[in-house]
Amino acid sequence: MPLTSPRLWIVATPLGNLGDLSPRAREVLAGADLVLAEDTRRAAQLCRQCGIEVRRFLSFFDHNEKERQTEVLRLLQGGKDIALISDAGTPLLADPGYRLVRACRKQGLPVSPVPGPSAPVTALSAAGLPPLPYTFLGFLPRDAGGRRNIFAAFSSVPGTLVFFERKDRLAESLAVAHELLGPRELAVCRELTKIHEEFILGRLEDAASLPNDLLGELTVLIGPPETVSRSPESFVHEFLRKALSRGAKPREAAREVQAKVRGWSGKEIYAAIEAVRNAAECDTSKTEE
Repeated sequence: MPLTSPRLWIVATPLGNLGDLSPRAREVLAGADLVLAEDTRRAAQLCRQCGIEVRRFLSFFDHNEKERQTEVLRLLQGGKDIALISDAGTPLLADPGYRLVRACRKQGLPVSPVPGPSAPVTALSAAGLPPLPYTFLGFLPRDAGGRRNIFAAFSSVPGTLVFFERKDRLAESLAVAHELLGPRELAVCRELTKIHEEFILGRLEDAASLPNDLLGELTVLIGPPETVSRSPESFVHEFLRKALSRGAKPREAAREVQAKVRGWSGKEIYAAIEAVRNAAECDTSKTEE
């Protein structure tokens, strides 16, 4: 069963419903010399359930991607067909594989997608929130500061935000999102394409009333900005402190921060720079005393 010339195949797998595995994906997985998977046991179970006999699996995840890349490139150069899958959905979108694909492109090795299920697109297609434009944030950072930074950085983006979140961090993440993004539409999509699929629709400002026992995989959609609100002063100062501490000149820091905040003029940001500098000088003088 020829698959055309040997290459790296990026194969989308079902989010939950096995019927979503395409005939082409079945053909590629069955014909590949090697299948790269985040969890080889889970991948083997999926293939068994779909009646696909895979020649060989090799683990490929965040912590061994760099180590595996050399071996995979050598096999591709030797004429082997290799398929890359993730635990569910389309690989590379919040999953490992980007570095490998990039390395293949740089070395002139062919890479072909086998499209199929994708949680962000699936959620957008059925939630009823504006689908265009949208920004996919992947998995939110684990630390609270990281989540604050990412919401602030995308607060002025005029479109729907899409991200994955763990159930035990959902309430905290949505509270921070409301603080930094303001009132917006909200959709929490769980167990997409599975038996217990559910779309919980509401408002970001009412997120505290969501059930705290949600199970399964969560894809979250936050609608576009509804009002032009002003970023908090404390947040502007925090960004300025970071920029100045890196040695950025006032003009450079002002330009960088203005791109990340809402409702602040250049004049106001320059005034904030002075305030941040004065506060830093006061702290230094107190320390010296």
